[in-house]
Amino acid sequence: MTTTLIVTALPKELADQPLGHDIPVVFTGIGKLNAALALMDAIQTYKPGSVVNFGTAGRLSTEISGLVEVADVVQHDMQAEPLAPRGSTPFDGTPGVLHSGYEGVRCATGDSFVTATEPWLIEQNVNIVDMELFALALTCHRKQIPWRSFKYITDDTDENAGQEWAEKMHHGRDLFLEQLRILRLIP
Repeated sequence: MTTTLIVTALPKELADQPLGHDIPVVFTGIGKLNAALALMDAIQTYKPGSVVNFGTAGRLSTEISGLVEVADVVQHDMQAEPLAPRGSTPFDGTPGVLHSGYEGVRCATGDSFVTATEPWLIEQNVNIVDMELFALALTCHRKQIPWRSFKYITDDTDENAGQEWAEKMHHGRDLFLEQLRILRLIP
């Protein structure tokens, strides 16, 4: 059994460089479906005791910057009203908010690149947005595997978000590696 598995959407988020440790790293591709399928395969292969996600995120407030840890995650694109409240999957007992067990920010995941802050995100106390974490957390929840997530803030979820993300997507690598050292997951 592997103690820890690192999961990231794209190699470029880690600057396409080896990390200098032997913890398995799985690249899922972008989006919730890709993330869930890749993590399911990785769980079968590596049988991890925990999952650590690293990725990029847009922020809703300029008070948030750098590398942040995620406390919990919701889905912002699950909109099946009136069958279930926004963010909840109808006829599914999974909680609408998945908790990591660590202090941090609230992330909202969706299969859309957020370029404007909508009121629902503010009402849900969302701090950052991404495109994979809810699927990863849900997979871990169902497999009873502890998870945690670190997100590097790349953009302000505005009309410049796509360009800012592309320019900064690899800037968080060294901060993430330092966090892994602090957690004593790597030397």
